[in-house]
Amino acid sequence: MNTTEIFLIAMAVIFTLPWLIWRLGRTDYWAPLVVVQIITGILLGPGVLGQAFPEVYRFVFNPTVIQSLNGIAWWAVMLFVMIAGVELDLRQAWKHRRESGITAGLALGTPLLLGCAAALVLLGQSGWVGAAARPWQFVMGVGMACAVTALPILILLMEKLHMLRQPLGQRILRYASLDDIAIWGVLALILMDWQRVGKQATFLLAFVVLSFAFRHLMRRLTEPDRWAVSLIWLAVCAFGADWSGLHYMVGAFLAGVVMDTEWFDQEKLDLLRHHVLLVLMPVFFLSTGLRTEWAVGGAAVFGAAALLLLASVSGKLLGVHAAGRWLRWPAGEASIIGWLLQTKALIMIIFANILLDKQIITNETFTALLLMAVASTMLTVPMVAPKLRGIVRGASALRSSP
Repeated sequence: MNTTEIFLIAMAVIFTLPWLIWRLGRTDYWAPLVVVQIITGILLGPGVLGQAFPEVYRFVFNPTVIQSLNGIAWWAVMLFVMIAGVELDLRQAWKHRRESGITAGLALGTPLLLGCAAALVLLGQSGWVGAAARPWQFVMGVGMACAVTALPILILLMEKLHMLRQPLGQRILRYASLDDIAIWGVLALILMDWQRVGKQATFLLAFVVLSFAFRHLMRRLTEPDRWAVSLIWLAVCAFGADWSGLHYMVGAFLAGVVMDTEWFDQEKLDLLRHHVLLVLMPVFFLSTGLRTEWAVGGAAVFGAAALLLLASVSGKLLGVHAAGRWLRWPAGEASIIGWLLQTKALIMIIFANILLDKQIITNETFTALLLMAVASTMLTVPMVAPKLRGIVRGASALRSSP
């Protein structure tokens, strides 16, 4: 077979296998399609398919096919991260800055501290720290991975739970938006390279100047032209960030942050996110799965994933409950908010990919973080749905009482 035919076989596998598992297994309650796609990417990687059927793995995912898939994956994740930046509503967060600041700070800070403690445990063992990492970069990177909330997947899950447009849902989006800004800010700090600081300063200065010109132009364009120009802006920002030594995904996020949601029709923006998830992101999940490794041993990787999951879940819940006590929320709210902010898949995987690209973590650490992200996301709906039903029943009982 020629390369084109093998590439198409790979694409058929990427789209067929997770859909069949999701549809026939009826996993939607505990594992939405996007989570199944991530798990399938791991199964198709060298640690599972590559070990069980090495000849099949080498035939389908040969270097030429992987290179082609990576190109699609790069563009897919840049689009996805840009949309996440566009959807940040910092004006609402500023309007409710005291409540949002306290909650977002505790929801991010507590799992960050516990994640850093878990990273210190891994730091003392071989096989987890990347070749180019300083100890503080490794500790901070893994700690922040434990604190991440995936805003786009949070939106998807809240739509599923019919709470996205409710007041509680909008509050949760504010908290997640502030945490997203902090996450990318810390990532930029971790990636600062003092040998290339001149390039990075040049990029940031140019980005600020060009952002004013870009915003001035976008306000004067019709909506169809805005969509086209936003893609050009995305490519330019991603190139500038990667050239400076940060990462093209940092540039993609910055490209989205300086855009106003009001510039685009909300339904079209939602559709774009949906179509990127449907058409392009499965390729990114596969390319992510191809990067998983188990060289330190399966038991060690699962043990590290369990340690990181414990730090992540307990830290997020402790932080949000502390905020709830401080702000005197109604009973049950803190638990719902804490579990929803636990959603990690995608943004944490993107975050971990960047750490791996920059050799701050090893493939084994990446695999442990990937398992942690999948597990924390799969816990979200089963933990939240019964609590929401309890609140609804309680409210109905109060209304019906004399």
